[in-house]
Parts: sequence; structure tokens; C-alpha cells
Amino acid sequence: MRPLLRTLLSALSAVLLSTGLSGASMAADAVGVRTVEVPAPSRGGTLTVTVWYPATAGGTKALVGEDRLFRGTAAWRDAPPAAGRFPLVLVSHGSGGSILNLSWLASRLAAAGMIVAGPNHPGTTRGNSTPLDTTRMWQRTADISDVLTALTTEPPWKEHIDDRHVGAIGFSLGGHTVLSLAGARADLEAYAVYCERYPAMPDCRWFASGGVDLRSTNKARFEQSNRDARIGSVVAVDPSVARAFTADSLEAIAVPVHIINLGSPGTIPVAVEAETLAAAIPDHTYQKVDGAVHLSFLAECQPGAREFLKETGDTDPLCGDAPGHPRTRDDIHRQVAAMIEAAFLQDFAR
Repeated sequence: MRPLLRTLLSALSAVLLSTGLSGASMAADAVGVRTVEVPAPSRGGTLTVTVWYPATAGGTKALVGEDRLFRGTAAWRDAPPAAGRFPLVLVSHGSGGSILNLSWLASRLAAAGMIVAGPNHPGTTRGNSTPLDTTRMWQRTADISDVLTALTTEPPWKEHIDDRHVGAIGFSLGGHTVLSLAGARADLEAYAVYCERYPAMPDCRWFASGGVDLRSTNKARFEQSNRDARIGSVVAVDPSVARAFTADSLEAIAVPVHIINLGSPGTIPVAVEAETLAAAIPDHTYQKVDGAVHLSFLAECQPGAREFLKETGDTDPLCGDAPGHPRTRDDIHRQVAAMIEAAFLQDFAR
């Protein structure tokens, strides 16, 4: 057996033993899903949160995230949670995305013995996203911290969460969110200069489309520390604001951080290229996914979705993967999910 495989299997065994999961409860059809409302003091209201979890028999089978554009992932809605305590993984979606679109990943992590939860971030969610709200990135970190507080202090989740093992995974703007929760801080002027230098990057075009002047953003809030010491492991996929994090804050991060870029050298957009960023973090891993592009992280598209987007005049390449590359989005998802699962299992076994 190869050393890496032996290490991953040992880590998996350690987590399963510590949580009491059996092999049977790791089957895909043992994943439960619920939608809950949790208090969000920072928003002055509540957040809609989706929770995936190891489950026992019951509930109604559903395709989570299924819609006109994207394929859903099977889970048992409102199934009873499995007995025992499990690590918690918090998820932050990208700008203009949604938590349900990441069901393909959340379901896999739940099948591996984790409780997985994430909100729809108000102001940066699909159908409810504005350039101005996107600049208020501190609101997203507060969302994740509020979800963590609610799930670890309120029934039924507090009886099932092992709060010694809490991780966070984020994609794109969500990657910035989870890095901020680990202690990374961004410099507002550096971000404004980046957009002046690279105005064609998607985030900079988005701000320009709304007439947003980045320098008018609340500097103190933008640059504040959003560290949440309860989070002990972070995975960031194609993190945005990658060129504006301060070196001293990256060097001070005290938790393991795993960064994944979607693409090969020379194909990764400067907006999210994070190898240099990763190298500044003391305890880090950095991996690339050949044959992928930024939006390969979204759920698989439905047959005819591209044609539907053209008919509606939507120019976002939501269903476009690397031109001329033979890899399917499902194949890319399998590789990325395996990377993320291995990272969390390794850290939770420490």
C-alpha cells in the first residue's frame, strides 16, 4: 500500500472511531439534509442555513440543489440524525452562488462522517447579489460565526457536534471568507490598486458594473480581523481577494490551511491565483486541479442548460469547463472532493 493511501486510511479510521460512525452509515443514502433558520445578530435577523449530516433511516428522498440549470444531489430530507458526535464543517459559497449549489460536496463530506452547514449570504447570493454588498466582506465572516454559534449551542445540533473539530471550506469569495476566519486580513488600498491594474478580472468588472469605488468602502471594517478561534481547519478553493491579503496576517495564521486552485499553471486567473499566498502561511498545503476552470466548482449542469442560458441572454459561463479538455465536471468534482475530504480528515485526526 502506498504511504499516502495508508496515511489517509489511518486518518479516516481515527475519525470514525472517535465519532462512533459505522461503515454502513457512510453510504450515500445515509445523508440527511435539513433547512433551518438560525439567529444572526450581526444581520439583525435570521439566516437560512442548510445542514447535511450522517443520518439513520427516515425522511423523504430529495435532489438537493436541483433546478433548471443545475443537477441536484440525493439526500434524505429531515431524516433523523445518526447517534454520536461528529466534526462540523462550515461552508461559504461564492459571490452570486448559493449553498444548495454545493450539495455535491456537502453530501460527500456528510457521508464521510461530518456535519456540514452553510448559509445563503444575504447580498451575495444568486438572485440577491449586488456589487455594493459584495464589498462588505466582513458581513460574510459574521454569518459563518453566527451559524457556528447557533449550531453548537442549540438543539438538536449541539448534541451531535464535536466542537473540538470544526472546519470551514469556501469557494471564490467564500475562499476569502474562510481565510479571514483563519486570521487573514486584507488591505483595502491593495485591493483597489489590483482592480486598477486588472480591470478585466470578474470581481473588478462586477464592482465597475455597479459604479462601486472600492476606496469608498469602510476601511476599518474591510481591514479588521475576523478571526474565529473556534475554527481549527480551513480549505479555500480559488480564493478571491488573493492579491490583497497582508503578509503579516498570513504569517500569523495558527491553523492548518489547504488551498486549491482550479486549473494548470498559466490558466489560473490572477484574481484567484494563490500559490504565493499559500506559501506565506506556516501550516499549509497547495494543490492545483488540471483541466478545471473557476466555475468547475459549481454543480453539474442540466442537459440543455447552456442553450437555456443563451436564450435568456445570460453571458456567465456557468456551464463552461476548460475548452478542449476531456475532463467532465463530475470527474473534476470527484478529485476536488477527495482533496477536501482528505484535508479535513487529516486535521480532525490530529
